Amino acid sequence: MTDIVRDQLGTRRIYTGRFLNLDVDTVRFPNGQDGEMEMIRHPGASAVLPVLSGDSVTDPQLLLIRQYRYAAGGPIWEIPAGKLEDGESPETCARRELLEEAGATAGRWKRLTTIYTTPGFTDERIHLFAAFDLVVKPENQAHEPDEFMEVKALPMSRVLEMIRDGELVDGKTAVAVLFFAGFHLKL
Repeated sequence: MTDIVRDQLGTRRIYTGRFLNLDVDTVRFPNGQDGEMEMIRHPGASAVLPVLSGDSVTDPQLLLIRQYRYAAGGPIWEIPAGKLEDGESPETCARRELLEEAGATAGRWKRLTTIYTTPGFTDERIHLFAAFDLVVKPENQAHEPDEFMEVKALPMSRVLEMIRDGELVDGKTAVAVLFFAGFHLKL
């Protein structure tokens, strides 16, 4: 199915939060029956795969973040990412997050794709980018008070092993790396 069909008959807000809202929607399902769906509403996000100049075009260095995530029970490997601010474009958000989380700017950008994170209960979409020609200045990092992270450059071959071995489990990061690895020669 390529067409998005949303037969919403009504909605009521259950919770309004800092990062997301929770609604209960009354919907008409494709079979004609009505029901209720709990929906987490999210403004969307952007994430960026920072690609450092490497010794080899076939095995470039990727800049990853090891970040503490309470929901995951500890630190996980990720790419820089963050929530879209009101009126902010996905690319502007990606540029902001690259600077804030990795202390880096990029001379060249490439849009990779857009994904739904968990469409069974949220409308959150993450716009994925790759950034090239990086200038990294750790002193430019500006972490939020609840962000605890370290930045590390790793060869793409090692990052692919981490995905395969279950060491890298973040969905947006895995999609960005696999998308880039599969198509980067055409970018």
